Amino acid sequence: MNDFAPLFARLGRSTFRSRFRLGVKERQYCLDKGAEVIASHAADFVAKRLAPAQPQNDGKQTPMRGHPVFIAQHATATCCRGCLEKWHNIPHGQALTESQQHYIVAVIYQWLVMQMNAPR
Repeated sequence: MNDFAPLFARLGRSTFRSRFRLGVKERQYCLDKGAEVIASHAADFVAKRLAPAQPQNDGKQTPMRGHPVFIAQHATATCCRGCLEKWHNIPHGQALTESQQHYIVAVIYQWLVMQMNAPR
């Protein structure tokens, strides 16, 4: 298991990143779909929207709302290749490895777990 505490501490100091929260609809969506489906959505979004060396519409490929994973991506700075480089030291310009994709999904998933367990 990864220790994301230092990462989440840094993200928490960012005014932009720290403002993201799951709303009532997104929480219910997570409850209705379940952890396995949400994790699958995250893996699919990462593979299709972030994994290529030159993602289509990089920097604009992840909406800020509409799905819990999209919100999590912005909260965790896993929304585009520029943020991945700045916050996670994953260089842009080369396709993401399977290991890097798993790491990104784990970060997103951990943030979602924290949000689902946070007091409302």
